[in-house]
Amino acid sequence: MNRNSAIWVVMIIAISVMLAAAPYMARRAGLNNGFEQRDEMKGKLAPEFALESLDGATVHLSDFRGKAVLLNFWATWCQPCKIEMPWFEDLQKQYGPQGFQVVGIAVDDASKEDIAKFAKEMGVNYPVLLGKEAVGTAYGGVPFLPSSFFIDRAGKIVNRVSGLKSRSEIEDDIKAALSQGRAALQ
Repeated sequence: MNRNSAIWVVMIIAISVMLAAAPYMARRAGLNNGFEQRDEMKGKLAPEFALESLDGATVHLSDFRGKAVLLNFWATWCQPCKIEMPWFEDLQKQYGPQGFQVVGIAVDDASKEDIAKFAKEMGVNYPVLLGKEAVGTAYGGVPFLPSSFFIDRAGKIVNRVSGLKSRSEIEDDIKAALSQGRAALQ
């Protein structure tokens, strides 16, 4: 075997070992926590928060108790977020009278003014809050944008969605959030 062939064999073996060990090392380092917590959070109370809205008010998740909430983490630079936002506007109009509320949490480094301008240009008809890293962490991390949490009327998480889903899938989660949690409020 010549020298070049030996180098290639060693490189292939080294890469194979790294690929085989990667999932184990990621779990050990805690890098999968966001994915593992996804299902663990279902059925549990959504973490409380206090965040500033674009108009300067302090908004708590508990302000929406009794309503089904779609809590959406997004950013001004996120292209899939721009696709979802018009759907959220329509769904807010459609399901709002039934006790549904979309709440957007902006998690990028844009200024408050830039976020407000972006939201106005997008025609957002729901509250937009200025995110803090601690809030994303409380929700199991936000590894992808958009990330949405569907919360029932009693404040429990019905589903978590990372990335862009179809409008019909989002609507199904809204219907589930609206139908769950009613008994706990009565």
